[in-house]
Amino acid sequence: MNGEDFGRLAYLALLLAAVGGWIMVEYRQRLGQALRVAVAWGLIFVGVMAGYGLWHDLRRDIRADQVVGTDRIEVPRASDGHYYLRLTVDGHEIEFMADTGATGIVLSPDDAKAAGIDLGGLDYLGQAETANGVVRTARISLDSVVLGPFEDRGVTAFVNEAAMQGSLLGMDYLGRFSIQITGDRMILTR
Repeated sequence: MNGEDFGRLAYLALLLAAVGGWIMVEYRQRLGQALRVAVAWGLIFVGVMAGYGLWHDLRRDIRADQVVGTDRIEVPRASDGHYYLRLTVDGHEIEFMADTGATGIVLSPDDAKAAGIDLGGLDYLGQAETANGVVRTARISLDSVVLGPFEDRGVTAFVNEAAMQGSLLGMDYLGRFSIQITGDRMILTR
């Protein structure tokens, strides 16, 4: 524990002593009522923290879904301004962010592992320029990539060695479609 941590701990202890002292003086004859109020506020605090912690999962669940037709896929724009597509890669569903600035399909290490790719057996011989600097990549071939009614076989992709928030769907794959952006929807047709 360094000096800064000790200072924070001392500050929190003083704050707790001050609030506790005020509660003791204010509720000295009604400690039962003070305990009920403290429990109520504690439960409110825990509820707010749980809601905040689950917000990312809830936001993903309430995000508008991609609409799959016989000859087209319609993808709504997410609240962050990006388009997210769900593809089935070698039998595993993975969410990708459409990235027109990326050349190829780039799998995050977590998504690659979820798709059954052995990360330990990969040779990270390639490099990619990203907004966060240069990263090492491993070239792989995906047996099957399915988006709605469209299936492609033997698709080249890359696994990023560094952690990423999600996988990217670059122009090598998106270029197989005619892309139209209308309002807040991206429409892919083939």
